[in-house]
Formats: sequence, structure tokens, C-alpha cells
Amino acid sequence: MSTENEGTAVPPAPSAPPVPVDAPAASTPQASEAGAPTTPIPPVPPHASGGAQGPELVHAGSARAYASAEGGAQQGASGTPQHPGPGPEGAWPPPQAPGTPLYADGGAGGAGGAWGSGYQQPAPKPKNGRGGLVAAVLVAALVAGGVGGGLGYTLAKDNDNGSSTTLSASDSGGSVKRDAGTVAGVAQRALPSTVTIEAESTSGEGGTGTGFVFDTQGHIVTNNHVVADAVDGGKLTATFPNGKKYDAEVVGHAQGYDVAVIKLKNAPSDLKPLTLGNSDQVAVGDSTIAIGAPFGLSNTVTTGIISAKDRPVASSDGSGSNASYMSALQTDASINPGNSGGPLLDAQGNVIGINSAIQSTSGGGLGGTSQSGSIGLGFAIPINQAKYVAQQLIKTGKPVYAKIGASVSLEDSTGGAKITTEGAGGSDPVEAGGPAAKAGLKPGDVITKLDDHVIDSGPTLIGEIWTHKPGDKVKITYERGGQTHTVDLTLGARTGDS
Repeated sequence: MSTENEGTAVPPAPSAPPVPVDAPAASTPQASEAGAPTTPIPPVPPHASGGAQGPELVHAGSARAYASAEGGAQQGASGTPQHPGPGPEGAWPPPQAPGTPLYADGGAGGAGGAWGSGYQQPAPKPKNGRGGLVAAVLVAALVAGGVGGGLGYTLAKDNDNGSSTTLSASDSGGSVKRDAGTVAGVAQRALPSTVTIEAESTSGEGGTGTGFVFDTQGHIVTNNHVVADAVDGGKLTATFPNGKKYDAEVVGHAQGYDVAVIKLKNAPSDLKPLTLGNSDQVAVGDSTIAIGAPFGLSNTVTTGIISAKDRPVASSDGSGSNASYMSALQTDASINPGNSGGPLLDAQGNVIGINSAIQSTSGGGLGGTSQSGSIGLGFAIPINQAKYVAQQLIKTGKPVYAKIGASVSLEDSTGGAKITTEGAGGSDPVEAGGPAAKAGLKPGDVITKLDDHVIDSGPTLIGEIWTHKPGDKVKITYERGGQTHTVDLTLGARTGDS
């Protein structure tokens, strides 16, 4: 039962005018029983069963939807996604935590019914007694219109003294120039320097993501998970908003940082790199503009604000590969599958981050029919970190990670990052001669702060360490035997993902 008009009195239908006695009774035409066949609306794809019921972090990226981890990511009391999963984190790669949030790589590649099927003309409605009233009103309106027109013509004719004045409507609604500080102005400048990336593996699997021009030599920065399919002999293309499409190759990729650099083959000479901002100076509440290809819809622009900074995020593609860690910029700009690798801009058009992950309540996964979508919780890799990683990849083809030289537990925790009693693969939990050992850290110590940043878990510590460069000096606060200690530590270096 419809409740659209509940509580509102429905006015009675107007009565029909009396029919003259000598008028023949009008026969009521019968509605056609066999109307033209209608085009059925495509059914809405059912959601994949067995997915996570609670919110999960997913990468906002390629055309394929990655499988969701069973159970999804759990939330701590603070609302920050926590990442359960026993196991130490020592020699690279760190073990992936069970339930690690996933990349949101859905999008353009999926098949499905197209909306906008042909419109079926409805069958004519049977006439009723009100038809005559409608016709009478229509005739009266036409007569009034004719009278008005006649009066207007007469008055004009009587007042015409040989001269006439012609009035015309303005043909301009104002200037169409977009000021540099507007969203339209920023989009006009930034869109020509963004690309839609299509990556395809040798087996034909692939996805769609986004990237942006990094330099005039043809280097494009994007996410690692956007181009992962094309790393080992696959096919990679980049398409600009003007329709020009270029083959590309992977120069280097960093799985831990989730950053990759590709290079256009036969790159054009008029490339305009986007201006890089300073993500350290970003403030909560600053305006943001995201550009990407959500669900394959290239060159889409959305807006929002910086919702939070230094948000610890760990996520993976659900394929059993190692997780990525970041201390992210959080934004409410709409970010969906296909946005991954695209620029997050400030109000002046400077790149402040690389869109990478979203919080999602969807259970969509590999082989499923549903995909994760934006609920206003998006996460971007700060550009200061991404710039450093990109420069290393262009220079050597391999990422360089900062490290403390100790294995920490990846279990769900709010008390800090605990140094394990055993390292990965049976190695020492504290690397001999490494930074942690030189600072006096021991197995069982619980690290609670790095500089002024609170550390509530192992993944949080990893993400925070990776915002620094090898050789940086940091202050570590840790607990041992109920006592709190502080020590200075110089970060070491590790090259490569394995």
C-alpha cells in the first residue's frame, strides 16, 4: 500500500458536465489487449554472498574487483580500521595480516546490462466524461490567446507613427571564463595531465585505473595495484582526455608503498606535469579535488575536504600478496573503483596525494557481481612520500624503504607495536647491528610513539616509519616491564620488495 499521500486529503475528482439529452451516447473505446512488447529493465546484479558484513578498507583502483577477505577488517574503539593477523614482521616482505582490508579494484571491465533501454509508449487511456471539459477549456484558452494577440496587434498598429523599436533578448549569460581558484578552473588545468590506465596480464586479466604526468620525459605516477597485472610481460596503455592513447611500460613499482611509475612510449613533447604540493602543510578542512576513472568513467572530477591526516591504513588486493601500509590523508571526495592512482588536488590544483583506498561496507569480491563504492571515506598516499618513492623508482627501478630492524606483531592492538620474540622465518626478532639493536630495543618491548605520533599497532608503526627516509633520526617511546622509556634511533634502509 502506497503511503505517499498519507495524512493528506485527496480532493474529489471534478464532475463531468451534463450530457445533452439529444446527444448520442459516446461509446467507450476498449484498450488494446495486445500492446507492443516492452524492453525489460536489466536486473540489478545480486550482491556476492559470503562477503564481509562490516566496513572494510579497499583500494580504489582497477577495473577488476578483488576478492574480499572473509570477515573483513575489524574496527577498534577509536573507529580506525584495525588489522588482525598473527605473525611477525621482520625481513621483507612482512606477512599479510588475515582480514587485511582490500583494494577496491572494480570498474570498467565488468559486463552488465546497459541502463537506458528503449522507452515503450504507453497504451492510450480510455476516454471518460471529462474529455469534453478538457477540450472546452483548451478551446477557451486558444480563444483567449487569440484575443490577446489581436489586442496587442491593434495597439501596436494604432501607435505606430512611422518609427519602430525592436527589443531583443541578450545572447550572453555572462563570461564563461573560469577563474583559476574555482573547481572548474582547477579541472581545466589538471585534466589534460591525467590519464586512464589499462593494464592487462598475459592471460588477459586486467583492470582500469588512473595516473598523472610526473615529468616531461613521459613518466606517469600511479598505484602499484593498478599496473600489477602488466608487470610480467603484460600490456599497458595510457589514454589522455583528448583521446590520444599511448603504449607504456612499467619503470618500477613498490608494493609496500603501493606506488608505481610507468613511462609512455613515444611520449608527446608537450606534456605538462602537474604541480606537486606539500602534504605536510595540509590541514583538516582544506578543500580537495579528485580526478579519476570511477567504474571506467574516465576524466571524472569530484570534490570534498581533508577529513583527517595521518590515518593508519593497511590494505591488500586479497590475492595473498603482501599488504601496503600508509599514513594516509583521509578525504570525503567521492572515490570509487577506477580512481586509484589518480591525483588528489588542493584548491590551487597542486597534487597533495595519490588516491588509493576507500572504506567500504560492500562484500564485492573476485568472481562476485557487486563492487565496493564510495561512502565518503577515501584515503590518499601523501605526495611528499609518493614523490620520494617515484624518484627512487625512476632512478633505480627499485623502491627503498626505511626500517628500524625489528619484527613487530601485526595482531589487532590498541596498546602499541610489540616487538616479537621470533622474527620472520625463524630469524632474530631484532636485527643484529640494526637500528633497533643500536638503540637498545629488545623482544617484548612495546613501541607506543614515533616522534609525536601515537602508535597503536604494528601496521601503524610500519606506515609511520615509511613516511620517513633512510637516515632520518626519530624518537621512539616504548614500554618495558611497566616502565616508559624514550630513545633516539636512526632509520636504516632496505631496497626492493623482497
